[in-house]
Amino acid sequence: MATTATTTRKTAATKRSTSAKKAAQTRARNQAATARKRSAAARKAADTRAELAKTPVDRVAEYAEKAVLVPVGAALIARDNVVSTVQELRSTYTTPEKAQRELRRFERRGTTARNRLEREVRKTRTRFERELRQRRTRAERLLKRNRTQVERGLKQRRKNIDLATARFENVVQDGFTTATQLSAEVQKRLSSVA
Repeated sequence: MATTATTTRKTAATKRSTSAKKAAQTRARNQAATARKRSAAARKAADTRAELAKTPVDRVAEYAEKAVLVPVGAALIARDNVVSTVQELRSTYTTPEKAQRELRRFERRGTTARNRLEREVRKTRTRFERELRQRRTRAERLLKRNRTQVERGLKQRRKNIDLATARFENVVQDGFTTATQLSAEVQKRLSSVA
């Protein structure tokens, strides 16, 4: 039982110790951030005081100095860039072997770019041809379906016209037959009356 109580006390002490360490770290971070803010604010205040303390002559002198230093600095940076480029080229092409190696590297890079371009062109052409075939196939199917529907409709209309024509011919024929029979009947009655 005593070991359980001891273990519990040690665990609680460890938890308190860990919590205290975390709190101390948080306080230290917050204090450092506050100090940085204070030092930045102090630096800014000092800069502002120094700026306000300048006389108009000091400001003109500062602007004149900047006007001279900016082009000088730009020229020196450009010179440094040219010197480093020349030194790089000189170190790259000092011997024929190095020059050949660089030329082979350029050739490989060009070959890679050409192959990539050719691959893209082939891929684009293949995609375009596939889409064109699909569109053509869809158009042909649509045309075939529409033609089939129109032909079925015409076939049905022809059947209807043929049926109507046959009926009309039957009616006309019946009319002729009836007219002939009536005429014969009339003539028979006329001859029996006469």
